[in-house]
Amino acid sequence: MSRLHGTKDFWISALRADGPAFAAAVAEAPPETPVLSCPGWTVTDLALHLAGVYRWVHEVAGSGAAAPPPARAERVEPRPGDTALGLWQQAYDQLMVLFDGLDPEAPAWNWAPQPKRAGFWPRRMAHETAVHRWDAQLAIGAGDPVEAKLAADGVGEVLDTWLPAGRRRTAGQWHGVVRLTATDAAQEWFLRLRGEGVALLDTATIFDHDDHHARVQASGPASDLLLALWGRVSFDSLSVTGDRSLLEGVRTG
Repeated sequence: MSRLHGTKDFWISALRADGPAFAAAVAEAPPETPVLSCPGWTVTDLALHLAGVYRWVHEVAGSGAAAPPPARAERVEPRPGDTALGLWQQAYDQLMVLFDGLDPEAPAWNWAPQPKRAGFWPRRMAHETAVHRWDAQLAIGAGDPVEAKLAADGVGEVLDTWLPAGRRRTAGQWHGVVRLTATDAAQEWFLRLRGEGVALLDTATIFDHDDHHARVQASGPASDLLLALWGRVSFDSLSVTGDRSLLEGVRTG
């Protein structure tokens, strides 16, 4: 079962750690350095993408409205004299000011099958930033793990938000129970795949169902689980038993 580690303060704290780490990695890399985990992107593309996400979320989370917003641009387009890192920093600073004063219960649209509340967005941006921080560091030959509690919550976000919203990495039909275990966070999840649908199971009630046995089990550090779900690393980095093909049904991105 997914148990949220997070509060607004938890996610803001994560942003305060991963944001500067992202900026440091981008600053160290030449602008055209490839981002190996995002094929076709450079670190400049990555910074402009994340700046665009921050600007759009700033508008949505602070709007006070639950109605769907206009579609966002894929990235910020620099003007003469702008730098990708400078645009990212400006958008990051503005977003952090908003989040510091944000009421998590205020109305705000989101794309998930969840209540339309502003508290969705600090969580979403904490994980967006953590994964892209890893991308940026990988581009310079680093790639520090995502902090364990944050990564465990990120696994939960994939299972309780991305997959129920239909945001699988690859379309397909999968059937059976997947068990994921974060060995460094004392946490596990059971997910029942039902063709195109998914159901996150409560471990307190899962055994009430006749067909409760997991067809595949994957365990390892929470960071590796999260990065595997996001397609950043192979599931080969984890300990896997059972029908490995089912793991493609839990990838997002």
